[in-house]
Amino acid sequence: MTVRFGVSLDESLLERFDDLIDQMGYENRSEAVRDLIREKLVEEEWQAPHKETFGAAFVVYDHHTMSVLNRLNDLQHEHVENVISTMHVHIDEHNCLEVVLLRGPGDEVRKMGQRMCSLKGVKYGKLNLGTTGRKLK
Repeated sequence: MTVRFGVSLDESLLERFDDLIDQMGYENRSEAVRDLIREKLVEEEWQAPHKETFGAAFVVYDHHTMSVLNRLNDLQHEHVENVISTMHVHIDEHNCLEVVLLRGPGDEVRKMGQRMCSLKGVKYGKLNLGTTGRKLK
């Protein structure tokens, strides 16, 4: 069942919101508001330490620094139950991107992703967390 409700906003805030949803390609405000609500609900879900969470760790490093790749591999083998998949991308002659997809309790996924991103020799690391979506409509 769909429920309609009203929201009061300052005119300038609404104009900025309308500009944003146009840039993002939304057909209407309702879809944009639904996505904002879902985003906050997902954020709350992966903050819970024991709820099942998905994550993607993006790690850029110089492939000539073999110790980074070895430490990434060691870490994945230590937590093999949390690793779904990995992808290795050659960015250029010096740099590589490792994408590691993770799954498990929120605290485990978060700690593992943060450890990968903070390894010595990592030029850039970013962990993105998500949800199973089971409770989202």
